[in-house]
Amino acid sequence: MIVYFDGKPIRASAGETIASCLLRNGVTRFRTTPVSGAARMPFCMIGHCFECLVEIEGLGSRQSCLTAVVEGMHIVTLAGAVTVSAGLTSDD
Repeated sequence: MIVYFDGKPIRASAGETIASCLLRNGVTRFRTTPVSGAARMPFCMIGHCFECLVEIEGLGSRQSCLTAVVEGMHIVTLAGAVTVSAGLTSDD
């Protein structure tokens, strides 16, 4: 199976998490911190630390350690803070 990380194809195995796949393929930077820009990568692998956040299929701040790979999935390094739009206006 093939998934894409930052636009590059990498091999994935059915049933593995995105974090496992990326680590097995030598990825050492999953995101950068909003304040200092420091590189971060998975720490706990059970969804508690949020160090494994990536963008998955256009959705930012997704936990890669809790998400299984899917054929053709597009994963992107998360850079800094994510802007979330809830579709609300100042009048709401």
